[in-house]
Amino acid sequence: MRILLLIHGFNSLSQKIFAALEEAGHEVSIEFDINDNLTREAIALFAPDVILAPYLKRAIPADIWQNHFCLIVHPGIVGDRGPSALDRAILRNEARWGVTVLQAVKEMDAGPIWASCEFDMRSASKSSIYRLEVANAALKAVFEALDKVKKGGDIVPLKPMLPAVLQQERMIDWQKDNSETILRKIRASDGVPGVRDGAFYLYDAHRADMSGKAGEILATSGSAICRATKDGAIWIGHMRAKDGEHKFKLPATMLMKLDVPEIALDSEAGYCEISYREQENVGYLRFNFYNGAMSTKQCERLLAAYKKACKRPTKVIVLEGGDDFWSNGIHLNIIEAASSAADESWANINAMNDLSEAIICTDSHLTVAAIGANAGAGGVFLARACDKVWLIKTAILNPHYKDMGNLYGSEFWTYLLPRYCGEENTKRIAAQRLPMGAPEANRLGLVDKVFADNRADFDKETAIYAQEFVQSFTQLLSQKNQRRDSDEAQKPLAEYRAEELAKMRQNFFGFDPSYHVARYNFVHKICKSRTPITLARHRDKRIIKRKVS
Repeated sequence: MRILLLIHGFNSLSQKIFAALEEAGHEVSIEFDINDNLTREAIALFAPDVILAPYLKRAIPADIWQNHFCLIVHPGIVGDRGPSALDRAILRNEARWGVTVLQAVKEMDAGPIWASCEFDMRSASKSSIYRLEVANAALKAVFEALDKVKKGGDIVPLKPMLPAVLQQERMIDWQKDNSETILRKIRASDGVPGVRDGAFYLYDAHRADMSGKAGEILATSGSAICRATKDGAIWIGHMRAKDGEHKFKLPATMLMKLDVPEIALDSEAGYCEISYREQENVGYLRFNFYNGAMSTKQCERLLAAYKKACKRPTKVIVLEGGDDFWSNGIHLNIIEAASSAADESWANINAMNDLSEAIICTDSHLTVAAIGANAGAGGVFLARACDKVWLIKTAILNPHYKDMGNLYGSEFWTYLLPRYCGEENTKRIAAQRLPMGAPEANRLGLVDKVFADNRADFDKETAIYAQEFVQSFTQLLSQKNQRRDSDEAQKPLAEYRAEELAKMRQNFFGFDPSYHVARYNFVHKICKSRTPITLARHRDKRIIKRKVS
């Protein structure tokens, strides 16, 4: 089928659907919902069989859905309608939720249902559930709907629409709400719009093992502040200022300067981002950074934890990443807030490189990157620094930097990609700006093994494969160290690093402001004024010319 994805932005759900449709052999192009005339033009150029909208913020124009078959992906169960479906599910503490694929009609979310898929809810933020459960269910529902389009099938009507959740419904009453209610309110609002609390919007909430006067700020730990509830306390890791210079998400302690006790990061009582455990001869290093972004300080702390793990009498170190992302590379929000964005960018990429280099040069252990969630940019190449990369089937990788103002990239990708992927695949990966699913990542050599459909099974199988890795430890470690010595003699790692950073220095400090403009637009969520040609293939004159000839 020829499928046009009509989207507000190329988010995690849209990327997953795009990669899966391409893998299934469909011809897919993308158009951002910028204005109606551009959408009409895209339809005329591409002539799609189906217009699929996995992420829209407004209704499709009548003349489009009346003349073209349009399907909408709605993050709600059969019978649910309205713009705050997942928010309400979390606020109501629903045990099960789902996704429906509906046909576009005059009334929003009121068309015939072509497919639906339900899932069990878990205690997590809206963004986390959207990236995992909603995205996986949407993928199943989309393919079921497309199959019905070909073969025909039953459709179901919907009930009346519910209005959007207002801030009044999200608002926290610190004197009356218990910890569970506050957590649900913040989690239901994670991403957009956040929970308004005084001068800030709150995000990234977790239980804390403390107590005090309800509403009082008790302590800080790294980026987080601890605030008392009537029956305990919660950590708030990130906030967004309603007014002021930096109206985007930042670590809470960057926005509030407090005279309260400070608890050590990653301690039992603190705000835990990095943790380590051992099972037989395997050490598991987990780094659960919010949205997968890794600041200079976070890279430094992870490097210290990694070096400590290397001193343990284990044989294999597994880097597990976090719950929602493995890693997305440097921390653009903190860079944007710095007094010198160029200097902070430089410090951040060097801290990432220090970590990558330490992993590459490890001669005492075998290393594994167990990617159980999405990864992007430098995070993908940080993973490839390990001896083995294992990937969950459902993850999406974005191994590119170019959309961030043509960043050249570092983390020793110019060494790692040719070694593991080969020269041709390296050129392909470096040139493209598209997300890829697990099958493509495996074919290209970015990962070595793909398995499991959910995180629990992935973690269990990772432990099994890690023990198998242990059995061949002596032989594999010897081969690894011989290969590393040979590679170093041929071209030292320091040269790769210097060459990459010379390019990055131009990105950060040079006359071309593309990186700084792209970062500003990304952090401040500035809508794109056009759909990039890499996505809008119907506008790529090279492709159109090849088809005509």
